[in-house]
Amino acid sequence: MNKNEIKKIVLAYSGGLDTSIIIPWLKENYNNPEIIAVAGNVGQVGELDGLEEKAIKTGASKFYSLDLADEMVNDIIIPCVQAGAKYEDYLLGTAFARPIIAKGLVEIALKEKADAIAHGCTGKGNDQVRFELAIKHFAPGMKVIAPWREWSIKSREEEIDYAEAHNVPLKISRETNYSKDKNLWHLSHEGLDLEDPWNEPQYEKPGFLEMGVSPIDAPDTPEYVTLEFVKGVPVSLNGEKLSATDIIWKLNGIGGKNGIGLLDIVENRLVGMKCRGVYETPGGTILYAAHAALETLCLDKMTMHKKQELSVCFAELLYNGQWYSPLREALSAFVTATQKNVTGTVKLKLYKGNIIKAGIKSPYSLYSENIATFGESDYDQSQAAGFINLWGLPTTVQALMEKGML
Repeated sequence: MNKNEIKKIVLAYSGGLDTSIIIPWLKENYNNPEIIAVAGNVGQVGELDGLEEKAIKTGASKFYSLDLADEMVNDIIIPCVQAGAKYEDYLLGTAFARPIIAKGLVEIALKEKADAIAHGCTGKGNDQVRFELAIKHFAPGMKVIAPWREWSIKSREEEIDYAEAHNVPLKISRETNYSKDKNLWHLSHEGLDLEDPWNEPQYEKPGFLEMGVSPIDAPDTPEYVTLEFVKGVPVSLNGEKLSATDIIWKLNGIGGKNGIGLLDIVENRLVGMKCRGVYETPGGTILYAAHAALETLCLDKMTMHKKQELSVCFAELLYNGQWYSPLREALSAFVTATQKNVTGTVKLKLYKGNIIKAGIKSPYSLYSENIATFGESDYDQSQAAGFINLWGLPTTVQALMEKGML
């Protein structure tokens, strides 16, 4: 399909710098096609205000806003929390949203009988892969347009020049032009001074952090939170029954004011380069910590260790855009099986960026105070001698051979 045959395009639209200029660019370079802007609401508070008006004014014929937050939480975030999935300590905030947004884009594209789907991802990043693999899963024949891989624009400064020349309104300036991604789980910061790993993030500078404060500015007294889980799913916060989505929202506020969840990392992107990013994940960091603490009571040793091994693979699949894959589905089945007894309550103390365990209990706890105590117990310590002899038999035989004593 050549450019002149493309009459209708569904655009993943955030209203940010990239997607703001893509509408006029597509109309200029693809024979004036109809552009349908689709915004996925994954909890980016404030960023959807006025988006429809802006999209229409800059050339879109129609605008959709898809409410995807609960679907993202229930279908992707909670399974990843249960898996303990982290990518090089990164809690996958951007990666969580992409499969769900791409699924929504395909649904609108098929409904509108669009010829193509367009996105604003650069040719350097991971998101192009995440979007396009999900699109291939749901609509394998759909054409994908990625302007960053076609146009002559080479920098965000040139994007701003293009926007100004085409009267596209922007909420950023050249001085505050961090590349950001925001949803209910996190906020990422990239670019500008952060491109030099020697530069310290400006955590104390007003306006830099949006979801919380620097630990330096956090309260001088600790705050306790109590989380209850049923089969690995959070069901209440501080005794209040809530949906998982609402728990994350509330934890964001609690964690943010206590300086929780800041991460400064140079990560290995899928495309092969290293990239420095600063992430704010206040509620998610607390949720991961609480779930991991509960598993120390409820999982047996071999299951826990195998789960920790597979969590790396689980995280890589999501990070690398392969959420909709047979392997991820198989790993999810394993994770779900491990969670059948991960039920209980976790108490955490939050203090100036630190999460301190303050208590764990579960009706399925494998911990026995009677067995583990340093006091009198039913445990027969004399049995340890035979265990050590058997466990150490290969070591003994190896040493006898080396000394010529076999």
